[in-house]
Amino acid sequence: MTTAAHDYFETQAAFQDEWARRNGFYHQSLIDLARFLVPEGQSVLEIGCGTGDLLAALKPSRGVGIDSSDSMVQIARTKYPELNWRHDDAQNLAVDSFFDYVVLSDLIGYLSDVERAFSNLNSVCHDRTRVIITQYNYLWEPVLRLAQALKLKAPVPIQNWLSSADIENMLYLAGFEVIKKGTKLLLPKYIPILSTLLNKYAVNMPLLRHFGVVQYYVARPIPKEPKDFSVSVVIPCRNEKGNIEPAMLRLSEFGSSLEIIYVEGNSTDGTLGEIKRVAEVYGQERNIRWAVQEGRGKGDAVRKGFAMASGDVLMILDADLTVAPEDLPKFYDAIRARKGEFINGSRLVYPMEREAMRFFNVLGNKFFSTAFTWLLGQRIKDTLCGTKVLFRRDYEQIVAQRSYFGDFDPFGDFDLLFGAAKLSLRIVELPIRYYARTYGETNIQRWRHGWLLLRMVLFAMRKIKFV
Repeated sequence: MTTAAHDYFETQAAFQDEWARRNGFYHQSLIDLARFLVPEGQSVLEIGCGTGDLLAALKPSRGVGIDSSDSMVQIARTKYPELNWRHDDAQNLAVDSFFDYVVLSDLIGYLSDVERAFSNLNSVCHDRTRVIITQYNYLWEPVLRLAQALKLKAPVPIQNWLSSADIENMLYLAGFEVIKKGTKLLLPKYIPILSTLLNKYAVNMPLLRHFGVVQYYVARPIPKEPKDFSVSVVIPCRNEKGNIEPAMLRLSEFGSSLEIIYVEGNSTDGTLGEIKRVAEVYGQERNIRWAVQEGRGKGDAVRKGFAMASGDVLMILDADLTVAPEDLPKFYDAIRARKGEFINGSRLVYPMEREAMRFFNVLGNKFFSTAFTWLLGQRIKDTLCGTKVLFRRDYEQIVAQRSYFGDFDPFGDFDLLFGAAKLSLRIVELPIRYYARTYGETNIQRWRHGWLLLRMVLFAMRKIKFV
């Protein structure tokens, strides 16, 4: 931190809480944003913690706050003695443990060497850590200077001129990649009705989304050396007797170990008997497990299979074999190399076999692709491809956060995508060829399910975008 900034915060410490109270709407908005991005019960390091309000609001399982101002740290210790507060600096970081989340809120504008501070974060980040950064939008500089002159906000030293591209580039140089970013607050003062319209809705619209006063970034460490993982492939199946054995035979061995889990959905064509036969015949060669679901729908089947799974990596393979089992090693290679933490199949790149997907299904997928790309802040071309791959440890976090959205997805696709986005997982799409089914009939009811999906998107807009 610059000398001028350090001296300023030492002087400002005694007045910090009063200024925060006077601008309570702005500071509460920062806290609400951080609480959306950081689940409760995680280990959290806040760099530039001030008097401690934000870190305390996150309710961490282990919370450490550091600040270059000793006076700020002393106030934080008095207010929140249950947390760990230290006198330290982002540019000379002396913390010797890893954290699930590292938060730098309204800090980097005061640093004399931002890239060095970002590089130092590597010493406190494990491979799944998320770095949360907020910084004011430089487009607001004239307005903020006017507010200072009118004594509507605390006077601050001149800050670094940091564009969004500057921040992303310095994070990249330091070994991090930005997963998602955005802006908040078109109106940083509370005015009934108008604040809700502008800050909850308008700020998320095209063009206007560039003008929020708060810029935020979620970044993760760039993956290094890949390693092997054990794999569980869950195959939900209802009336798929003719595909049970081919699904297993066409699955090659990959990963450090591979288990195949069939979850049968109360079929009427003898599917369960076929699963039992295949498990008995090939039990010496392959690790095959099976179960019968108590509920209904693919989503319920996937949850049951994932609950049974022992692998580090969880995969879904639809029993209709419209996605080739031979393609699953490509998904494994992508997640093994940490190209992404949620690998989503995309059927909308290569030409399809005739009858593989009907015209209105294609239109529906393209609509939901556009909606989800905007909604999740990450590129999603095919939301409804059944093949999805993620780490079991991340799925367990999705389960822990599931109550945020509610249990309303019979397919399982949206439950996983919403959960991955909420946890700021890096979502990557892997193009695959989509084939016509060779046995049985589709379980999808196009119009009824399409309406349900639209309702889920509208519901999630309130939970992800308009928060």
